[in-house]
Amino acid sequence: MTTNAPLTVSVLGTGRVGSHIAAVLTQRGHTVTLGSRSPEQAIVRWTGPAVPILSLEEAAGTAPMVVNALPGDQALSVLTSLKAALSGRVLLDLANATTRTESSMELLYPGSSLAEQLQKVLPETWVVKSLNTMTYTVMTNPQGQVAPPTAFLAGNDSEAKQAVQKLLDALGWPPEWQLDLGDVTAARGSEALFLLVPFLVRARGFEPFSISVTQTTSAALY
Repeated sequence: MTTNAPLTVSVLGTGRVGSHIAAVLTQRGHTVTLGSRSPEQAIVRWTGPAVPILSLEEAAGTAPMVVNALPGDQALSVLTSLKAALSGRVLLDLANATTRTESSMELLYPGSSLAEQLQKVLPETWVVKSLNTMTYTVMTNPQGQVAPPTAFLAGNDSEAKQAVQKLLDALGWPPEWQLDLGDVTAARGSEALFLLVPFLVRARGFEPFSISVTQTTSAALY
């Protein structure tokens, strides 16, 4: 099921995740602007459908919904510098902030989360965490999974979460596959799930993956 009303979205980041989301939304009839730290270089590399590619600050100011697809370990410092441009906007944060070595991965903000840190430094922006517990291809094709995946949401503002739910709908997520976990502190849980990734890759290889929350049917209780 996809949303009927076309959306206007800015995607910050032209790596695999940002480029993929921008291309899919554009192909589905939505208005998308890409933001890059080096827009001239990004324009040369871009091979997707025609979209404006602007600086991060310019792109952040063009849409009511902004998607953070920047590297998680750089997102806080970069987005803090865009405080004025992001004021009054919904920020969908789908990044995971970790530190990595050859043998381990740790959370960059233990006892907190990237989403919480962003909300703290961007008080005039409505931060919503979602889509960070899956590979980027699943973000736009949840129907391709063997079992229904779950898209978690965490954020302080109910209207902002409703706006993100419309974006999830546009990406192919049925409402029953979306799970609102509560306020932004719940992002600690979904971000911590990213620590599973090295072990999943070791066990299954580089295959698209997602997290599913299931429950027992009433019939199975008896």
